[in-house]
Amino acid sequence: METAAAIDKLDDRAGRLLEHLVLAHHRRRLSRHGHAAELDAPAGGWAASAAPARAGNEVELLVDGSEALPRIADAIASAQRSVWVAGWFFTPEFDLGHDGRAKLHDLLAGVAERADVRVLAWAGAPLPLFHPDRREVRECRDRLLRDAALKMALDSRERPMHCHHEKLVIVDGEVAFVGGIDLTSYAGDRFDTPEHPPRGSVGWHDAVACVRGPAVADVAGHFGLRWHEVTGEALPDVAAPAPAGTVELQVVRTVPERIYDALPDGEFSILESYLRALRGARRLVYLENQFLWSPEIVSVLAGKLRRPPDDRFRLVVLLPPKPNNGNDDTRGQLGVLIAADGGAGRFLACTLYQEGADAKPVYVHAKIGIVDDEWLTVGSANLNEHSLFNDTEMNVVAHDAALAKSLRLRLWSEHLDADQAELEGDPADLIDERWKPLAEEGLQRRQRGLPLTHRLLLLPHVSRRSGGIRGPVDGLLVDG
Repeated sequence: METAAAIDKLDDRAGRLLEHLVLAHHRRRLSRHGHAAELDAPAGGWAASAAPARAGNEVELLVDGSEALPRIADAIASAQRSVWVAGWFFTPEFDLGHDGRAKLHDLLAGVAERADVRVLAWAGAPLPLFHPDRREVRECRDRLLRDAALKMALDSRERPMHCHHEKLVIVDGEVAFVGGIDLTSYAGDRFDTPEHPPRGSVGWHDAVACVRGPAVADVAGHFGLRWHEVTGEALPDVAAPAPAGTVELQVVRTVPERIYDALPDGEFSILESYLRALRGARRLVYLENQFLWSPEIVSVLAGKLRRPPDDRFRLVVLLPPKPNNGNDDTRGQLGVLIAADGGAGRFLACTLYQEGADAKPVYVHAKIGIVDDEWLTVGSANLNEHSLFNDTEMNVVAHDAALAKSLRLRLWSEHLDADQAELEGDPADLIDERWKPLAEEGLQRRQRGLPLTHRLLLLPHVSRRSGGIRGPVDGLLVDG
């Protein structure tokens, strides 16, 4: 026992040292390029490093593929002037409607007969040790371009061991989809319903924001910047559309330094936006994400748990049971947060499974942040070093109580399998009385080999020794 305790103590010290090194490294790096203010951003307010927030937008939050993908397909099919698409990877045969009538190649090829259709994809990993690699991406490009008048460019101007990760669709310069859903079947079927029924494969939970109004011009401007950098072709500026709603919206990005000539020092406004919101949190932080191992983010969350701003402060995170990479990094950081909570019961980490005897995991791929039912972000950025410092990413951010609360209630209704009307109470009570018992029961049933009767499960952490230091190590090795 004494030996184990001594090892745990040494491991804890090693983890803290590595986290300190990563934090110091990021500060030096951002300071060299004039971005130290993003790390030191005060609580609250809009990201000062991004384009200004735009008033007059309409924002629809589309949850899960069964809602988001057909809407994207319908928007593309209705295009009259242009369709600009950017993503991590594309499958030409991917069926957005899940009914055989909206395969990506056929959809884009049909529209390209009357409109300007452009697709911008990451060029893939330079070495076949990682996937998709360059060859796989070129093969998909060739299939997508076959018998089609559309244009496609592959962006290889990435930081080493990183990628272009945002997922954007811009139609006629009037509507933009910004979110987490890739238009591909690679590594999982994105088309799933909020019920996440058993289907013989892993489920998929994701989200997309559909935006109309002036903020669309900022999304289109980012696409235009990248297209020009990759191809040398300047696209026409997209005029800001007329007001379409009442939501003030800010488009925030991660663009690493030294990859685009037009943005030599990069932009890190997703990081700034999250830090502002989390530092200002008073009662509730609710996060859905594929990963949670950024020391910048975890340190703020741990501080909130150690010194809660309110006795009813709660932190809930929804994560995959096993991410496709970085699993131990995330699970180790959960141990850090549990230790910071100190048994107070303010922190809860959960995941999703399909129901039934042969339940498979539901892959949480959504990138959603909600703070105090007042601040909301949706986009492509994970809470790791890749998304906050090294990959290109895009999120949208709103300071809108009605929008934030409505999305939270909708998500909680899905995960708790309850009517939204039942979830109108104090979030702290709902977490303590509904989330926690349901999640604990789900984990117990799975550990005993019993059929799952609901989708929510508690997500156990791993020890700091086996996982907590891997996020910082990864940050040191790949974040040059």
